[in-house]
Amino acid sequence: MDRLQILLTNDDGIRSPGLWAAAAALSSLGYVTVVAPREQSSGMGRSLPSTSDGLIRVETMRVNGQDWTVHAVGGSPAQAVQHALLEVMPQPPDLVVSGINYGENLASGITISGTVGAALEAASMGIPALAVSLETEKAHHLSYSTEVDFSEAAQITLYFARLVVERGLPGVAQVLKIDIPSTATRQTPWQWTRVSQQRYYMPVAAQRSSWDVPGTVGYELALDWQREPEDTDVYTLLKKRQISVCPLQLDLTAFLTQAERDDFGWA
Repeated sequence: MDRLQILLTNDDGIRSPGLWAAAAALSSLGYVTVVAPREQSSGMGRSLPSTSDGLIRVETMRVNGQDWTVHAVGGSPAQAVQHALLEVMPQPPDLVVSGINYGENLASGITISGTVGAALEAASMGIPALAVSLETEKAHHLSYSTEVDFSEAAQITLYFARLVVERGLPGVAQVLKIDIPSTATRQTPWQWTRVSQQRYYMPVAAQRSSWDVPGTVGYELALDWQREPEDTDVYTLLKKRQISVCPLQLDLTAFLTQAERDDFGWA
């Protein structure tokens, strides 16, 4: 039997410690091919920027005493997946894993997430995928901080990867979005969740004296806990301190009843 093939990518970039923690753990399950953005690419969602150069650089990285041949792509996380499936890997992988991300990906803002975007791109090409994120402080979101310990999150990633390989994705799910509390261990319970309908991060206007001064929109956490159901990804991670496992699919259709359609005025 051929060895299990796993494609590993992320949105934090090829040199992210979270990526390499996942690579080390997943290598016990199968052969891991690493294809990830050359640069930090958080917040790109499933975008395919026309400005990407598409260069694929083969590099050797030494991680935990082991040499890895990796592929750094000049493009977004979704483009990294495309290049991996179309050019790098000789055959489709059995599983795509995106992560482990610096920072949780929760609520309606997951469409912004490059971690989730890469997993959705894999799903669109018929490959089951995991999007894995570790809760961290905001100051670490765009960093390669060594203060963040990915060791437990890596073992949790391995656990769910093995489940998907052995059992397949449940029902109509095409991606499992897994968000891990910063305090989690391998013994931490996990729960099926749904995406919170609130906005997790609210945009904050750029701080500048005039529009001629460079400035970017920031973000801050803003939640109304009175409106947050107990079965959401947000509540499970932040209040219960459990691992949130949220099944996703590409179908974004808002299904309407016939009465709702008729009330809108069209047959």
